[in-house]
Amino acid sequence: MRQKLLVVLLVAVLTGALAGCAANKEEKTRQGGAGNQESGENGSGDSQKITVVLDWTPNTNHTGLYVAEAEGYFRDAGLEVEIVQPPEDGAVALVASGKAQFGISFQDSMMPAVTGEDALPIEAVAAVLQHNTSGIVSRKGDGIDTPKGLEGKKYATWDLDIEKATLKQVVEKDGGDFNKVELIPSTVTDEVSALKSKSVDAIWIFYGWAGIATEVAGLETDYFAFRDIDPVFDYYTPVIIGNQNWLKENKETAKTFLGAVKKGYEFAIDNVDEAADILCQAAPELDKEMVLASQEYMAGQYQAEADQWGYIDPERWNAFYGWISEKGLSEEEIPEDTGFTNEYLE
Repeated sequence: MRQKLLVVLLVAVLTGALAGCAANKEEKTRQGGAGNQESGENGSGDSQKITVVLDWTPNTNHTGLYVAEAEGYFRDAGLEVEIVQPPEDGAVALVASGKAQFGISFQDSMMPAVTGEDALPIEAVAAVLQHNTSGIVSRKGDGIDTPKGLEGKKYATWDLDIEKATLKQVVEKDGGDFNKVELIPSTVTDEVSALKSKSVDAIWIFYGWAGIATEVAGLETDYFAFRDIDPVFDYYTPVIIGNQNWLKENKETAKTFLGAVKKGYEFAIDNVDEAADILCQAAPELDKEMVLASQEYMAGQYQAEADQWGYIDPERWNAFYGWISEKGLSEEEIPEDTGFTNEYLE
């Protein structure tokens, strides 16, 4: 509830800021607000300007976007795309307000924004990865190769309801007692250092980045993925979200944008080294060895066994939101097909 109130407040502030710029037609076109008649297929014929806000600093989740820019896929589609860094609270507020047309988010964390009477006008329009690659990493040999092993160990928690409910379910499914897990409030920014220093014993990570980082650092670890313990946790993370109002008014532009992004991720699947180079050129602060190792792993994750990149399986999406409803983690029961669409994919 606190997260949702904060997002609503941020949207109100951003919407007010946008209203103050309404007289400036060029700026209004760039922002792509829901009421903008200058944007979309009925514009002047100039390149359509689109803003995409990331969820975090640039990493291999975002490679397809940077490839689409570098390889000219956006330009060839008549799009001028700006990729921007997120505010502290992520992309949801910016996309909901119309400040950005697209952003990167996650099925679990976007749930409060797409449910209830005050649902925000956002929806997931493409899956960046086909499967949830997150799980628990620990030092090799500490006995946390399965969830039950978390008993008596220090777990670095964000203290989020869905997070703790997920952990509780996998621990109990493995025959463990969740009450015996020591929850240590901690925002770990360097998993390798945190494990080496033994400040914590277990960390929730996304393997494609933090897990690969432990490999590159030569740190031996144990790891289990949530989806391997319970398939209900094979939800979509991360996803590309869009502003629903803008999407409805700019359907063909949305399809064109996602078509270019799709080409970017397909390039990354087939050209690992080149894709890693493109990401490093866009974000030179990244470690090249780390990016290449991560890119090799991610090449098998972007599309996996799906017929096409970006497709969201309704059964898997609904199963996770059904679990959230069952556990009382949402304000009310979540209807099926809430928060996503495949309508704008090719």
